[in-house]
Amino acid sequence: MTEFSIISRYFQSLTTQDISVGIGDDCAVFSPPENQQLVSCIDTLVAGRHFLPDAPAHAIGWKSVAVNLSDLAAMGATPHSVLLALSLPTLNEDWLAEFSRGIADCCQQYGVQLIGGDTTQNPTLTISITALGWVAPHQAILRSGAQVGDFIAVTGQIGSAAYALRYPDSALQNTLDYPIPQVEFGLALRGYASSMLDVSDGLAQDLGHILHASQVGARIQFEQIPMADEIKTLALDTQKALVLAGGDDYQLCFTISAENLNKFTQKFDFKPYIIGQIESGSVCHFFNQQQAFTLKQSGYQHFATTSH
Repeated sequence: MTEFSIISRYFQSLTTQDISVGIGDDCAVFSPPENQQLVSCIDTLVAGRHFLPDAPAHAIGWKSVAVNLSDLAAMGATPHSVLLALSLPTLNEDWLAEFSRGIADCCQQYGVQLIGGDTTQNPTLTISITALGWVAPHQAILRSGAQVGDFIAVTGQIGSAAYALRYPDSALQNTLDYPIPQVEFGLALRGYASSMLDVSDGLAQDLGHILHASQVGARIQFEQIPMADEIKTLALDTQKALVLAGGDDYQLCFTISAENLNKFTQKFDFKPYIIGQIESGSVCHFFNQQQAFTLKQSGYQHFATTSH
C-alpha cells in the first residue's frame, strides 16, 4: 500500500463540507467566514511519551484531535477543521482503520473535518494535528487578561487522567484515553472570562502561565478543586500530586470577575467550579483547609525522561 492509497482509503472521506478543495491536492482551499479571525494550533503526540505504545488505535485517533480542539476551546474559538501529519513505523491496516475511525468520531462529535496532511514512515509512531477555528475580532480569550480580584475557576474534575495513568484499567481510564474538549463551555465564556487556557500539563503549571502573562499572583484552595471520588480515597499528598501536577485533563482553567460570573451563571447552564482568586504579586499560594503548602512538582515537563 502506497502513501496515496493510505490517504485515499482511510482519510479522504473525512473531508465532508464547506471546502472548495480538500484532501487529494497540494493544499486545502476554503473561504473564511465574514468578519472572523483564523485561530490555529498544533500538537504532536509521540508513542511512549504522550500515550502508551499499546493504547487502542481508536483512542489515539480520538485524543490526537481532542487535545487540539481543547486548545481552540481555550481561546473561545469555534473549531472548523484539522490537518494530520502521521509518521508510521509499520503499515498495519487494522490499526489504520481503527485510528482513522477514532479521528472521524471525534471530528463528527464536534462538527470538524479533516482537510489535509501528510503520511510517511518513521521508527516511532508520531502524530501531529493542526487545528483551525474562527473567532470574531477582539473576542479571543487570552492568557494575559487576569485582574486582581478575579475568581479562578475550572470547568470540571481535575486529576482523573493522572489517576488513570498511575492505576491502569481503573474506572477513570476513559478520561485518559478519550479526553472531552470543553468546546461549548469555551464558546459560552466569550465576553465573560478575562483569561483562559486548557489544563494539559498540570493545573498548577498551566495556571502559572496565566499568572506570568497577566503579571499577577493567585491563591488556590485545594479542597475546592473538583476531583473524582477515586482520588479522594488516596493520601493527601498523592491527591495533591495528581490534581495539581498530573496533567492530561483538558478541562479549562479561567479567570472571571464577580460581576461577569453572576451574569454568566444566570445566562448559561454551565457550572464553573471556583477554586481560588487572583491576587497582586507574582506567586501562586496553595492552601488546604486554610493550611498553606508547597508543591514538589508543578506539572509535566516535555523534555523530562519519563512518559506522560
